[in-house]
Amino acid sequence: MRLTVVIPALDEASVIADAIEHARAHADDVIVADGGSQDDTAARAARAGARVVTSAPGRGIQLNRGAQEAAAGALLFLHADTTLPDEAGKRVRTALEAGAVGGGFAVRFDQRQRLLPLGARIVNLRTRITGCPLGDQAQFVRSDVFEQMGGFRDWPILEDLDFARRLKRVGRTVLIDTPVITAARRFLNQGVVRTIVTNWLIWALYFLGISPTRLAWLYRHIR
Repeated sequence: MRLTVVIPALDEASVIADAIEHARAHADDVIVADGGSQDDTAARAARAGARVVTSAPGRGIQLNRGAQEAAAGALLFLHADTTLPDEAGKRVRTALEAGAVGGGFAVRFDQRQRLLPLGARIVNLRTRITGCPLGDQAQFVRSDVFEQMGGFRDWPILEDLDFARRLKRVGRTVLIDTPVITAARRFLNQGVVRTIVTNWLIWALYFLGISPTRLAWLYRHIR
C-alpha cells in the first residue's frame, strides 16, 4: 500500500525541511500544502524534496488540497512540528491492510519540563477512551475512505476532532501506541494546565452545540 504524507504549513520555514526529511523515511510521497506563507516555507519544502501545492489558509482546506494531489492508497496528515516514530509507515500500512479504516498515534512532547509528561498522559488517556486521535497525533486514513467522507470540513477550529469522530462511524480505527513526538511550544507559551483546561472547555462547548466559528473567536480571546 502506497502512503502519502500531507503536511499543512504556514510560515514554517524553520522546521519544514526537517519535517520533510523525517516524513520521507516513512512514505512514498510527501506533499506540503502551503497556506500562503510569508516566509520561504514553500521554497525550502521544494528543495527538501516535497511536492508543494498552495491553497487558501486553514488547516482543513490545506489538508484537503494536499490529499487531492495524492496518488496513494493511504494518507497520513502530519503537522510540521511533529515527528513520526520508527517504523511508523510500516505500522500504518499493516493496520490498514488488516482492515482498519484509519487512526492515529499516541503522543509525547519534545521536552520533559514539569507537567508535560502528565499532559501527554492525559492526551493519550483521552484518546484511548474516545477513540479520537487529533491532528497533532498524525491522523491517517485509507484514501477511498477519505474520499467517501468528503475529507475535512472547512472549519476554523476542531476540524481534526470532527474528522476523527466521523471516521469512527465508517469502520474500525486504531491507536498506534508508539508515540509521535510533537512540539511543546504551545503548552510552554500558554502553560500546561491552562492549555489543557482551555482545550477541554472548547470541546465541552462544541459538544453542547456551539459552532466552530464562535469557538474559534472564543479560543483566540482566552488562550
